[in-house]
Amino acid sequence: MKKVLIIAIIAAILIPAASFAADKKIVIGVTPFPAKDIAAVAKEVLKKDGYELVIKEFTDFVQPNYALQDKDLDANFFQHVPYLDNMKKEKKLDIVPLVKVHLLPIGIYSQKVKSLKDVKKGAVVAVPNDPTNGSRAYKLLEREGLLKMDPSKKNLTARDIIDNPKSLKIIELEAPQLPRSLPDTTISVITMNFAVDAGLNPTKEALALEDKNSPYAVVLAVRSGDKDTPAIKALSKALNSPEVKKYITEVLSPKGVVPAF
Repeated sequence: MKKVLIIAIIAAILIPAASFAADKKIVIGVTPFPAKDIAAVAKEVLKKDGYELVIKEFTDFVQPNYALQDKDLDANFFQHVPYLDNMKKEKKLDIVPLVKVHLLPIGIYSQKVKSLKDVKKGAVVAVPNDPTNGSRAYKLLEREGLLKMDPSKKNLTARDIIDNPKSLKIIELEAPQLPRSLPDTTISVITMNFAVDAGLNPTKEALALEDKNSPYAVVLAVRSGDKDTPAIKALSKALNSPEVKKYITEVLSPKGVVPAF
């Protein structure tokens, strides 16, 4: 009887301790650059509040949301709100955006021309094939005078081109493939994280970049039922901390990354 009582007491002590440890661990999914780098700074900030941030890296824009929905992650940090809204609608995900952290301006790159003025008729142009980044690409190409898009459409695709004065040949590719497309295209419109991951320098090599007024800031996202938990509130605070802002401004800004808070 005495032995049973001792075991019960030990279990009573250990179970709450295990639960507390689980509550103090946060698993976040990120893409390589700069989300992974920013998360590493937030990890150090969270240590001060007693939280352990476990960072899991993904190399695409789809799996981090599936992993979050399936509870393999507590949060993810890689996407902007228009992309999340579109995926939520298509896949019926119960995921909500929280704080904005940074902007990754999408840019136009080339190995064939040094200026967009040098783009000739019939040039091959590669753009992302996902709806939101594709739309961003078309808006940037329109801003630079290469295309004219249908003003009545919100999410732009090649079907919404109403004027193509240089008869550009548009090809749509998966975002990670765009840097590899450069030898075969005149220009490619590449998202910032994949450009930098491929060794491109946005501030020096991009022929054009989105400006800071772009609505596509990268956000922290979580399941809707978790948005008010202490751990997620601590994570939100860490990602919007002075330490993270200083890191983005001093280390990442030269690479084209802009703080969004």
